[in-house]
Amino acid sequence: MTVPSRNRTGTDAATLLCCAGRRVGRYVHRPHLDARLSPRPYLHPLTTLAGVPVTELMPGDHPHHLGVSIAVPDVAGANFWGGRTFVRGRGPVELADHGEQRHAGWLLRDTDGFVEELSWYAGGAEVLRERRAVAVAPAGEGAWALGVSFALTNVSGGPVSFGSPATNGRPGAGYGGYFWRAPRTERPPLVFTAAAAGEEAVHGRPAPWLALASEAWTLVFAGATDATRRDPWFVRVRDYPGVGSALAWSARVPLAPGASLTRRVVTAVADGRLDRAAAAALARRAVA
Repeated sequence: MTVPSRNRTGTDAATLLCCAGRRVGRYVHRPHLDARLSPRPYLHPLTTLAGVPVTELMPGDHPHHLGVSIAVPDVAGANFWGGRTFVRGRGPVELADHGEQRHAGWLLRDTDGFVEELSWYAGGAEVLRERRAVAVAPAGEGAWALGVSFALTNVSGGPVSFGSPATNGRPGAGYGGYFWRAPRTERPPLVFTAAAAGEEAVHGRPAPWLALASEAWTLVFAGATDATRRDPWFVRVRDYPGVGSALAWSARVPLAPGASLTRRVVTAVADGRLDRAAAAALARRAVA
């Protein structure tokens, strides 16, 4: 295990990620963030192999969007997403209910990926323990793939369930889990799967893969386990560009004491705009 270096402020430095000798990303494992952002590790910036940025950090429209992160709006009533909490009958409300993900240690750490242990705290108590694995790999000419898996174990001593604004009364807002905030572009990116195209056609529906394509870059998201492939995709392109694999789309997901929930998403990052056939081929290579 590599011992983390220190930067000039005395805080833990970020982990740099490289693919085929090129720097493609940065993982911040101990961020200094306001409690309202639900502090958590995140990946940012991520770029294409040509250096084009494909993530956004704390944008003005949603300051709690942190590049690529694992974020859940409702874990046993605690907000691990950031921002306001959707309360049934009241709507979005400012509450002091924010949880925090804390880096606990490295099991493996290198420039092509890492395995990390984290603790999820709410109200001063540990609710979940997580093992997170991130891997970077080539995905063919002009592309690379980011594999992110996470296993969440209930260590609270009691029952825990995962929810979302949708399960709390806001239809269509079942977000929570793996989430990628992309940068704004002059024109909204295209979004499509193998069978459908457009935000309304793909939002809230499961699909083996989903592509978000701007003129400068294409992101192809693919579920890499059966459970992940059953999760609907949460998609935004008109309001802002973002894609997530939703854990609790329409019903709360219970987790018994000592039980674990595991998901894995592989995202291929390519320069330029890919069409449906090229995106499908890239998805196959990325999860192979």
